[in-house]
Amino acid sequence: MSSGKPRIAKDYDKLTEDLINQIKVEYPFGFEENLITYKDAKGNKISALPFETEEVYYLVRMTKAEAQQIIEDDEDYDDDGNLREDFADELESDDSDGDSTDEAEDKSDNDDHGGDGDDEY
Repeated sequence: MSSGKPRIAKDYDKLTEDLINQIKVEYPFGFEENLITYKDAKGNKISALPFETEEVYYLVRMTKAEAQQIIEDDEDYDDDGNLREDFADELESDDSDGDSTDEAEDKSDNDDHGGDGDDEY
């Protein structure tokens, strides 16, 4: 983990589509085997998927069962839980617009501690 980066714990269902796509590319064989556990500020044991961007270190909160269900329900993964081989190519063609502001939006989401599921840890 790089020091100096904001560290954010966030629920998977609160992530932007762009961030979810980046996570899929980072974890093409699913999330379950990559989950870690940590204790939050209240001492509760939390499982999460670590994910680092250039600007932010995320812990994406999910249980093992949720990790399995996310992959099972996601059409970008095949029946074996592997990311489709053409997924990255599709992302590149979608990014040709040059519009990628989702990470800045994620950081501003964290400023609003109004029950949106983001926690700095």
